[in-house]
Amino acid sequence: MLAHIVTKSLRQHALSTLITAGSIALATGLLMAVWAVKDQSMRAFTNVTGGFDAVFGPRGSELNLVLFSVFHMDKAPGTLPWADYEALRKDRRNIKTAVPIVVGDNFKNFRIVGTTTNYFGVEYQRGRRLALQSGGREFAEGAQEAVLGSFVASRLGLRVGDVFQPYHGLEYDPSQKHEADYLVVGILKASNTPADHVIWIPVLGAQNMPGHRAEAATDISAVLLQFNSAAQGPMFADQVNKGTRDKTVAMIAPTVTRFFQRFEWLRVVLGAMAALVALVGAGGILASLYNTLNERRRELAILRALGARRTTVFGAMVLEAATISVLGVLGGFAVYAVCVGAAAHFVRQHTGVVIDPWEASAVFIVAPVGIVIAGAAAGVLPAIKAYQTDVAENLVPHS
Repeated sequence: MLAHIVTKSLRQHALSTLITAGSIALATGLLMAVWAVKDQSMRAFTNVTGGFDAVFGPRGSELNLVLFSVFHMDKAPGTLPWADYEALRKDRRNIKTAVPIVVGDNFKNFRIVGTTTNYFGVEYQRGRRLALQSGGREFAEGAQEAVLGSFVASRLGLRVGDVFQPYHGLEYDPSQKHEADYLVVGILKASNTPADHVIWIPVLGAQNMPGHRAEAATDISAVLLQFNSAAQGPMFADQVNKGTRDKTVAMIAPTVTRFFQRFEWLRVVLGAMAALVALVGAGGILASLYNTLNERRRELAILRALGARRTTVFGAMVLEAATISVLGVLGGFAVYAVCVGAAAHFVRQHTGVVIDPWEASAVFIVAPVGIVIAGAAAGVLPAIKAYQTDVAENLVPHS
């Protein structure tokens, strides 16, 4: 009986039901999206280190070092002499792997990074290294050759055997072309990391490219480091950061974590706004049921006269409120999918980092259950009024 009463009522008041459920859907979707995007982005970016522990670079912001060397999203603050890289490479007591990088050029807005082939031998995830698609090979250290990230190759339509000319600077300017031909000798398989968005060339080629300053021909932008043990990283970084005035060591994962923690206030604000929308939706349920109660008084009286108990009438009103909330929550997952799908696409297009919109999260349970409970609670007051309906008084038709 309850299901029949609720279904009939929802049909009779379809417009108000849809509007109220829509506001709840918006609140649910936004609430889940805000929480999930922040948590998943932080986890994704923290785990995307290229397999390295730290970045050694010129004195400057640790975040800046990580962004330009790992995520290819910023400018290098300066350069280092080649001797610094050699010293790190020979420090077997602390350093397991040291890989130099040189930045400063692009091809149609895709960054060109000079490095050594050691870069491709580092596991970017446990048991996984950057691998070449069939028919390709790594560049030769002294040659004008390039290995393309998978995203670069697909976006520009380049293949093994093609030739391109780099442009000076990190932003594409047709007037800044280098008179140097680079042969594409390999294309990386997709790794879902920032490496997919980069054109890799030999470090010597980046240093000696025509148009660069001759006095900086042996300089590098930074050195990516792997330590022999996890405990050595913070100690080495502290030693360099406190012991020198012109060098900085940035631990990658902690730096990214601190960056995301700066925006915790934004998640709180957006979450509060979504919660406010949810309360408005609950208020909409209360107003909708309460305002239609006068129309239902005779109907409720007839139900009572036919044998329906007061508890049945009370339960029908609460169940109707809960059903509207459930419809809104289901719609909320559609809103969530659109919001987080768009965010994941944007992040992947610009950084190469992949966010999984449907990665398990407690918010998928907490938010919907909380909103359904709030919606059902909003139906209690109208249910009490329905419970108190006088049968004899309301059986008489009113003109």
